[in-house]
Amino acid sequence: MRLRRYHRLIYSVTRAEWVREFVLHVLTGVLTVVAHYSLMWLLIRGGMVAVAASGIGFLAGAVTRFFLSYTKVFSPADSVPVTLIRFMTALGAQWVVNILLLNAFLMAGLMLWFAQVGATVVLTFVNYLVYRLWVFRA
Repeated sequence: MRLRRYHRLIYSVTRAEWVREFVLHVLTGVLTVVAHYSLMWLLIRGGMVAVAASGIGFLAGAVTRFFLSYTKVFSPADSVPVTLIRFMTALGAQWVVNILLLNAFLMAGLMLWFAQVGATVVLTFVNYLVYRLWVFRA
């Protein structure tokens, strides 16, 4: 039964719709990243540790991401409260993964901003699938 639902979610829209949604996901993600990185930069300039500043900046982008994804990118079938609970659950996981990836990239020797961009790129693809198939499902 569960597999049937995901099959419907994947194959109920055309490839063009998947591409349109992904492009909008990326474009709205730019605004999310601006919010994230701007606050991160301000906090670092204020003396905060980079990983903590990134974690807080990530949360700043969350409001932007939810609003734009709900209203512009996807066509969710569920109400705002139901979708928001799913979004917050996914966001919590993404927040942890962002911090873990950033820390791993820093430990591997990448410079801070290259490490953060790397974490963001990885999360862009994962986030789209989670949002499309679960959070904002139609």
